[in-house]
Amino acid sequence: MDKKTYLFHQTPEELCKELIKYVPYKEGDILFEPFKGEGNFYRNFPTNTTNIWTELEEGKCYTSYQGKIDWVITNPPFRLETNGKRINSFISLLNYFADRTEKGICFLANYNCWGALTPKRMKELKEKGWYLQKAVVCNVKKWSGRYYFMIFTKQPNEIFPFILGSF
Repeated sequence: MDKKTYLFHQTPEELCKELIKYVPYKEGDILFEPFKGEGNFYRNFPTNTTNIWTELEEGKCYTSYQGKIDWVITNPPFRLETNGKRINSFISLLNYFADRTEKGICFLANYNCWGALTPKRMKELKEKGWYLQKAVVCNVKKWSGRYYFMIFTKQPNEIFPFILGSF
């Protein structure tokens, strides 16, 4: 397969409906779907919120949106091409949105994303004021493995502690 080929993994609409139920948004919040794809998350955002989307395939890159964001809710691309190399994009996207989002970041993630949450990275997120609040486990038959809807907010907790150093 050509390394430049981008494979879309559209989140099933029924799963999007279920996952959105876990997001503690409030009426009037601004919900942002930066990787809309076919729009299954976006189409099911509540009607009592302001809903924004971008999709590179439609000429709207997430980096071009400069408005306020309360919640990011998405199935982000797991790999992005950077400097000619394909890299795990989970941490870079999490950090990007941590600097731009007011209330929460919700990513549908695979097991590789869990592995990317090293103690050092968890410490860096905590220093930015972000905490993993919840991980909703789900299956998608057409994809391999388990998936986790990770919900990060600015509410301090010790639900997912970390130990720095290597042993």
